[in-house]
Amino acid sequence: MSRSKSHSDKSSKKKDVDKKSSSSSLRSESSSQSLKKDSRKEEVKDRSSPSDSSSASSHNSAVNGGSNGINTSNSTNTTIITNGNPAAINGINNNAPTSNFNDAHAKATQSNSIQQQQNIPTNSMLLPSSANHNTPESSNWSGPDSATDGNGTPQVVISPAGHALPGSTETMPQDLDVLGYASNGQSQQPRLSFERYGIDGIKTPKRHNSSRFEISEKRELVMLPDFTQVPAKDRNDLFFKKIEQCTVMFDFNDPSSDIIGKDIKQIALSELLDYFSTQNVTITQQMYSVVVSMFAKNIFRHIPPPVNPIGDIYDPDEDDPICEVAWPHMQLVYDFFLKFIESSDFNQDIAKRYIDHKFVQNLIDLFDSEDPRERDCLKTTLHRIYGKFLTLRSFIRRAFNNVFFRFLYETERFNGIPELLEILGSIINGFALPLKDEHKIFLSRVLIPLHKVRSLGLYNSQLSYCVVQFLEKDPSLTEEVVMGLLRYWPKVNSSKEVLFLIEVEEFFEVMEPHEFVKIQIPLFVQLAKCISSPHFQVAERALHFWSHEYFCSLVAENSETILPIIFSALHENSTAHWNQAIHSMIYNATKLFIDTNPVLYDHCAILYRQSRETAESREQLRKECWQALEQQVQPEDTEMVATSPHPTTAV
Repeated sequence: MSRSKSHSDKSSKKKDVDKKSSSSSLRSESSSQSLKKDSRKEEVKDRSSPSDSSSASSHNSAVNGGSNGINTSNSTNTTIITNGNPAAINGINNNAPTSNFNDAHAKATQSNSIQQQQNIPTNSMLLPSSANHNTPESSNWSGPDSATDGNGTPQVVISPAGHALPGSTETMPQDLDVLGYASNGQSQQPRLSFERYGIDGIKTPKRHNSSRFEISEKRELVMLPDFTQVPAKDRNDLFFKKIEQCTVMFDFNDPSSDIIGKDIKQIALSELLDYFSTQNVTITQQMYSVVVSMFAKNIFRHIPPPVNPIGDIYDPDEDDPICEVAWPHMQLVYDFFLKFIESSDFNQDIAKRYIDHKFVQNLIDLFDSEDPRERDCLKTTLHRIYGKFLTLRSFIRRAFNNVFFRFLYETERFNGIPELLEILGSIINGFALPLKDEHKIFLSRVLIPLHKVRSLGLYNSQLSYCVVQFLEKDPSLTEEVVMGLLRYWPKVNSSKEVLFLIEVEEFFEVMEPHEFVKIQIPLFVQLAKCISSPHFQVAERALHFWSHEYFCSLVAENSETILPIIFSALHENSTAHWNQAIHSMIYNATKLFIDTNPVLYDHCAILYRQSRETAESREQLRKECWQALEQQVQPEDTEMVATSPHPTTAV
């Protein structure tokens, strides 16, 4: 009886299950039929109202894309957020197996990758739904592999285009701050990006190898004929059309974009350059404004942060050059603008309306570029402007002073210091005599303090040339210059000390004999220290002074003052220095003093021996005094140890 009863119960349960499955299938069929009807209605609406066609088509594509590959036996509402706009569709089963949902997730990921390849600004990810369904930040994440909310409803969220997903190719550091997730999948507070922040939390600039230009929206260009292919009366119109083409900016960080447009612009720049180089062009007033604006559009920009913002600055002898990717166009723009300024028909009175203080300041700021080719073009361009525009000369010199002061007392970083000093060298060469007080102040407050910077080797030759130009113009500045160098003389930097010696050696080419007398004592005190230096390059450079005839003549005339200062250094290092080349050079310097004034040399030798004997006796007396003091203290120590209650612990 019990067996028959249990069998009847099982059969009744099977019937109930069959009824439920049939009802669920009927529901799914009815839902699919209602979906088809809705889609047909929307198609009719699309045809009747063309203004709403775009929104309806996007909604249909979302419905079709969301329903493919997902079990729709028991339909529930699912929220799709597209650019912040939620839409509800039917067709996802709450009780469906996870494999179906994983298949749907894979297809959604595949469609997202296709959209990224087609440059569609939409990034997809799976997030749980929240109460308001508006933003991804308000969701309650239940795990890294979970795609359901608290009620078990799976949710598909398409994030707005403004926030890329962590890990995608377009992810930026601020996106990681907006969407922060812990290792266990739980949402956490916004975190710092390791790419933008160091270990100590100090924000460092992003490192770029090239500048970022403002890309033009309309970049479609049409090839224009050459100037030789049009009549003379139409060349001005063709000139303005080519200038307009040259104001279009392209993205050179993407080599595969706008290749035809880049080539057309480069050809237009080359033709403009040839037009001004080969023909006598009459420059109209309108040409000044369009040429200056075209130059500013292509050249003026914000310099990117340095590649090595913390370490040493760029060294052309050791580091690889940093090249601008847009240089093929920039070089032609520089060359064309230079030809435009150097044209015989160029009128400074008209051009000064457009080439003003702001234009010059933007040029000087660009000297911080890490591309040496651009700095060289900037140097030539600014020097031409300085020669053409008399009213801008004082402003250019003041702008140079501001750059040097900021470099000296604030940053010690500016890539264009050698080029600016090279321009100043030619400017100083043209100073009228007598020198103005403004120029002398510039020498004492700018050029001399530039010797104290650790990166002196990058611009030492240009700086030395400027200082020599001042001494050649006004020899009375010799004492101030030499004393300034002695004030900033390096103590432990041997390579920098060699540079100082080279510069002082150049001073003797323009030094007057009466000015030499003023600085001979402090100068040869420092030379004696350099001869005694264990660094052989420093000693070698100091002894190299004696290879110049003019220097030797000045030393011979003032040997009574110089030899007592330098005798000890020559005598001690003649045999004690570790480098053999120094011995021969000291011998040549000593021979000069012996030949010119042997009596003085013998007298200095006697004084040196007496000083050595005095020093030895003084050292012996010092040792005896210390020994006597130790003997006086030793009995007192022994008595204290004897009277101590614990003699073993006495120290």
